[in-house]
Amino acid sequence: MGSQASMLLRNEELEAIKKETGAGDTGFSHSQIAHLYRRFTTLDKEESGSLSREDFQRIPELAINPLGDRIISAFFPDGEDQVNFRGFIRILAHFRLIDNDVKNKDVIGFEPLNSRINKLRFAFQLYNLDKDDKISRSELLQVLHMMVGVNISDEQLGIIADRTIQEADQDGDGTISFTEFVNILEKVHIEQKMSIQFLD
Repeated sequence: MGSQASMLLRNEELEAIKKETGAGDTGFSHSQIAHLYRRFTTLDKEESGSLSREDFQRIPELAINPLGDRIISAFFPDGEDQVNFRGFIRILAHFRLIDNDVKNKDVIGFEPLNSRINKLRFAFQLYNLDKDDKISRSELLQVLHMMVGVNISDEQLGIIADRTIQEADQDGDGTISFTEFVNILEKVHIEQKMSIQFLD
């Protein structure tokens, strides 16, 4: 490959990244990994080998996204304030389109990060602000408010939140569990809605 990424990432690391980011040919290619590594190093203003929240906040697409702060938070495991390249690419893999012929698991049972269930798990975590594995009315209202700002009244947002929970809540606990979240989105093509194009 001859790129900076190939010099800094060993072949076994490249292969591991390809495997964990998608089954078969749906994982990132070597050239895509190299492109993402260059992007990572461009964002790494301190040249520390890791990115901070501030580095992400300088990305224009995240700065204007109403869920930008929630997406940025997804890059940082609990208590962490830096993310390395491997963590960076693992999160980006959730946005990689998965081939319709390659669903969920490969032959040895590995579930790629860009599988439908992992995309749904990632989306669920954007709503699950307190990380208790349930989306409460309050959390749903907070995310809806982030998304629409002042364009809809609090009363209208409350009605939307109540209807959403009423439709999704199968066990009657007034919250949305991950299973209920998956069920309500059963007919939504999350694979296309949560994908971005990566350059070759």
